[in-house]
Amino acid sequence: MSDGPVEVQYYYRTRWGCHDEFVELFLRNHWPILREQWAAGRYTNVELFTPRFHGEGGADWDVLVTITYRDWAAIQEHSDPSLVTRLYPDQAAFREEERRRFELLEAHWDVVLEARPLER
Repeated sequence: MSDGPVEVQYYYRTRWGCHDEFVELFLRNHWPILREQWAAGRYTNVELFTPRFHGEGGADWDVLVTITYRDWAAIQEHSDPSLVTRLYPDQAAFREEERRRFELLEAHWDVVLEARPLER
């Protein structure tokens, strides 16, 4: 395990017909949290991907979020709970929307990538 950046891919497969609602809730409730942690230096990059075309064949996912953590210690850090309270003063509404966001999923998995340098 290196001391450098660590990339993690977070895959989501939404229920049929729920893709847009999931992305909307993600952008409203989770992206601001990620953005704050990125600004604080925990992450060096965050990207959101969706397939360009419907029915990409064997793809098991329809939303992919890639986070590059500063280092392994940044992965082990826990988010400061006060961040969520500060960003979302109406905690009941936030919790309900987050519950709904995960209700829209059929599957979710995380893949921690380990770089394997190749000789040139």
